[in-house]
Amino acid sequence: MNRRTFLKFAFAGVITMALTLVVGWWQVDGPGKSEQTGGRPVDLSEMEFRLTDHEGEDVGPKTLIGQPTMVFFGFTYCPDVCPTTLSDISGWLDDLGEEAEEMNVVFITVDPERDTVEAMAEYVGYFHPSIRGWTGPQEEIARAAQGFRARYKRVPTEGDDYTMDHTASVFLFNAAGLFTTIIDYHEPREFAVPKIRRALAEETEGVT
Repeated sequence: MNRRTFLKFAFAGVITMALTLVVGWWQVDGPGKSEQTGGRPVDLSEMEFRLTDHEGEDVGPKTLIGQPTMVFFGFTYCPDVCPTTLSDISGWLDDLGEEAEEMNVVFITVDPERDTVEAMAEYVGYFHPSIRGWTGPQEEIARAAQGFRARYKRVPTEGDDYTMDHTASVFLFNAAGLFTTIIDYHEPREFAVPKIRRALAEETEGVT
């Protein structure tokens, strides 16, 4: 390979690398970054969103501070992941017994177009009575998902219908509103319940 050809290949390599870096910046830190980035949820005290629970009460992240909290994102038309997870959560709460009364347990819809207050009330009624359903405007759902670092997207199906892809994990916070851990989808009960008990037992100095 002569010097001229080598320089051409070297120049092309530099241009390719530069374009890769620019695209990476655009998607991660620049204007093209996703609003739902994944990663570690922020603490509840740092979140800002306003929703409505299944009894028509105004709620938000500050509502949850003062008690340990479990949060799960899903939707009432979900064919398997959501009813399975809510059934699992119901089983965990049964295992906790009276300790379950010390927890906030919240199911936040990612499909507010269909999941009205009334729909959420009917749906959560099939599961443990401690589970609360939250809904609200699309922009507030997006803000909530951003705080929890939850992902979701609308997926078209046949006949102008749609379903929702979404994060299937349960987010766990202590009473001070500090993120503690995640309980994975289908995580065995013998692992999930001890995680919840640890959140219940964590020191909560400064809780208001």
